[in-house]
Parts: sequence; structure tokens; C-alpha cells
Amino acid sequence: MNDTISNIKLLLCDVDGTLTDGGMYYSAEGDVMKRFYVRDGMGLRLLQQTGVKVGIVTSEMTPIVEQRARKLHLDYLVQGVGFEEKVAAVCKICRELGITMREVAYIGDDVNDIDLLKAVGFHACPADAIPEVLQIEKISIMQHNGGAGAVRELTDIIRANKNTI
Repeated sequence: MNDTISNIKLLLCDVDGTLTDGGMYYSAEGDVMKRFYVRDGMGLRLLQQTGVKVGIVTSEMTPIVEQRARKLHLDYLVQGVGFEEKVAAVCKICRELGITMREVAYIGDDVNDIDLLKAVGFHACPADAIPEVLQIEKISIMQHNGGAGAVRELTDIIRANKNTI
């Protein structure tokens, strides 16, 4: 694991169930809210300080995620991409950065993440990911659940393997 993870140049995250607890909160007026874990955001910011680019790739298309990405100053935000489009979207980012998929880490939790998880050099999931994700060969299963520190745990692992903690 150390050799692959020490070469990571880009970390991408899913949103629902990974950066959030997967819950969708609705007000009586129909407003939708999501709960983000502040330590996950800090982990992404700290990882950026090591030179690793960070971003979000999600099937959802929502202003909430755009606001969160802006607040965290993420390098990439890809929204509204379907199952099969996630890999192509990340390949495009790799071309822009001049890196390979082997230098990408991705953390996701559900069926729409499986193709991308299998395509990147380092794949991880929250402890509460669905069984199909948990069973991906050599996946790193975080000890924390989605929206409760799984992303921070992964950013700390990457930073430790870059000897920056």
C-alpha cells in the first residue's frame, strides 16, 4: 500500500455517504440540506498543503455541494456525472494534470462509485459502504463511517505516507 499511496497526486471524493452521512434533510418548505463533517474538510485542506490536488466527483447536481467545494477551495468539482461517466471525467482531469489514473485516490461508498474505485491507483471506502464496495479487491476500508471522519482518516493516511504529518 505505501508505494502506491505515496505516489498519489490527486484525491477525489464522492459526496453522499462519503463526505456526508448519506442523509437528506428536508424542511417543511422543501429545502434540502446535507450534513458535512468539518474534520473531513480540514483533512482535504491539509492534504492540499502537501501539493496533492483534491476534489469531488458526484452523480448529484446541487448548489449545496458547489458551496461546500467553494468554501474548501477544492481544486476540482465534477457534478451530475452518471456511473459510466465518472471514469471519463477523472481521465480528463488526469490529462489536464499530466498524471495517470494510478496516481489518483478515490473514496466512495455505493454502486455508482464501483467503476471509478476499480479504475484508480488507490481506492478506499467508509466503514459503512455497501457490501459490493466493501468486497472490491484490495480496497482500503476506513474505520469511520461516511460523513463521520472517513475522508479525514484517508487524508491523514496519505499525508503520513508522504511523511508530512
